[in-house]
Amino acid sequence: MTQSFPKPTLRHLEQLMDRLLAGVILMDPAGVILSANPAALKMHGVKRVEDLGATADDYATRFSLRYRNHHRLTRREYPLVRLLAGEAFADLIVEVAPVGCDEPRWVHQVRDVTMDEDGGDPDCLALVIHDVSGQFDAEDRFEAMFQANPAPALIVRVEDQRYIRVNGGFLDLSGYTRHALIGKSLFDLDLLTGVERRDYVKERIAAGQTVPQLEAELPLANGETKLVILAGQPIEVADERCLLFTFADLEPRRRAEHALQASEQHFATVFEMAPVAMVVTGPDDHRIVNANEAFRRMTGHSRHRLIGRVADDLQLWNDAEQRRGLEEEIATRGGFRNHDVRVLHKEGEAVDCLVSAERINLNGDRCVLWLYQDITARRHSEVELVEAIEAVMKDASWLSRSIMDKLATLRDPGKRKGDLPPAADLSPREREVLELICTGMDDAAIAARLGLSRNTVRNHVSRLYGRIGVNRRSAAVVWARERGIGGGSA
Repeated sequence: MTQSFPKPTLRHLEQLMDRLLAGVILMDPAGVILSANPAALKMHGVKRVEDLGATADDYATRFSLRYRNHHRLTRREYPLVRLLAGEAFADLIVEVAPVGCDEPRWVHQVRDVTMDEDGGDPDCLALVIHDVSGQFDAEDRFEAMFQANPAPALIVRVEDQRYIRVNGGFLDLSGYTRHALIGKSLFDLDLLTGVERRDYVKERIAAGQTVPQLEAELPLANGETKLVILAGQPIEVADERCLLFTFADLEPRRRAEHALQASEQHFATVFEMAPVAMVVTGPDDHRIVNANEAFRRMTGHSRHRLIGRVADDLQLWNDAEQRRGLEEEIATRGGFRNHDVRVLHKEGEAVDCLVSAERINLNGDRCVLWLYQDITARRHSEVELVEAIEAVMKDASWLSRSIMDKLATLRDPGKRKGDLPPAADLSPREREVLELICTGMDDAAIAARLGLSRNTVRNHVSRLYGRIGVNRRSAAVVWARERGIGGGSA
């Protein structure tokens, strides 16, 4: 004998719905709202099913819906009304707010479900709702932060190599409109004009891999080009693999270089007035022969204090070993281009720079011309962009956590922690003293903390300076923080 089972009832459906995380609104074929589970009520900010309205039409009088493009839905476009009309839809995104509220309260992803017993007319209609407010709120905040950041930037989707985002900084740099870029192919606006190893770079872009810093001729909207440094970093946006490209304008440097090449007769005037910090040194010992106003302003040193000195005399470079390596490169190759370095202001503040150097003949004498482009502001802007993305990640699963690892070089591309010379072999006491210096303590405070005499602390500090190659407190703090000591890397 065949065992018979009772037919499911509305009560059975309600018991099942109560266990669902998704919201469900049940409606009969006449448009009467029969039931809604707690998740659906919460997604509308109400306590009772009656607060949704008695019918689909009544629902439309209580809640205002619009698409993500801010277009308000007519009553005929409401998902409940479309469901009642027999239309099928899946993963429809709508913004929802109580009538009278100007701003949306929730973002719903909705789909239709039709239930019938015998394959004929539907017995019951259901609207299934997922609250995706967090995801879209995070996307909106990311978009606002990306647009507000002054560092010129583009985001390219790896799959089809099309531009999906561009910020105001890039529009200002290039002269293009947003409409002229979004949706266009990377090679409709060829960012790789004049790039060395072009095929290698194209392969890395196609694979979604990091594009190292390189010079390029950026085509402008007016048909001209502009010399820039660009770099690309992998990033995930809305679960899509993308590349974030950032740019630095090198036109001031190029104009300075061209002016120097045009006429040695006007070298002194151009050198002094150039917006790029420049220094002329001797070819062998690299003693400073001349330093322009931009360099003096960047370092805080007077001409009198600079002329005739070497960099170590003034603690100009944060990393003396790096400087010596670049001086060797000048000796063997005649120069170099675009190395990331840190120059120290006389007060100890670090200035991020791109430095280039080349041998020249000046008034018949062999010299070396050094050009320092201050990129501190751009580096800070990039860090702010990373921090903005990091903040978004705290409450949005759509943006992969790996983004911060992939964007780590934005904080200091030329001097990542792994690229720094290893920390000196400090004793435990010297390291402890260095960490306390990084907190801002003076010798007296350190002595009190460690239970030592001030003379003993002074001796520790003196030995510490000798080990790490600095001669003042501020330089020691910079040295330590770059190596993850006393507050993390800079």
